[in-house]
Amino acid sequence: MRIDILESTLKELNGSTADIEASALISIDGLLVASAMPQGMDEDRIGAMSAAILSMGERAARELARGALERVLIQGSNGVIIMTSAGEEAVLTVTAKANAKLGLLFLDIKRAAQTLASQI
Repeated sequence: MRIDILESTLKELNGSTADIEASALISIDGLLVASAMPQGMDEDRIGAMSAAILSMGERAARELARGALERVLIQGSNGVIIMTSAGEEAVLTVTAKANAKLGLLFLDIKRAAQTLASQI
């Protein structure tokens, strides 16, 4: 796995729309693998929270018979956080502006997650 290739994919995702503010690829145990984040974001905190939240989302989807988890969306007054699996061993976390067009974001994120999964 080459970190520069993963980071290039994340930067490409961030550049796909002005609405995306940051993205990170995180191992399922919460360690940051690669990122395209602005200065000042706490990478360790983002990694730990992303892994925990995605794990809880998968459990909730399974226990409530909702099928395989596609994504977790957290929507706040200042923006959104979207998490999705990138293969069996990683989580793609993206932060975006509050007024982002979610349908387009979901499509771009799904494509990037598939690309990242093939690169891991």
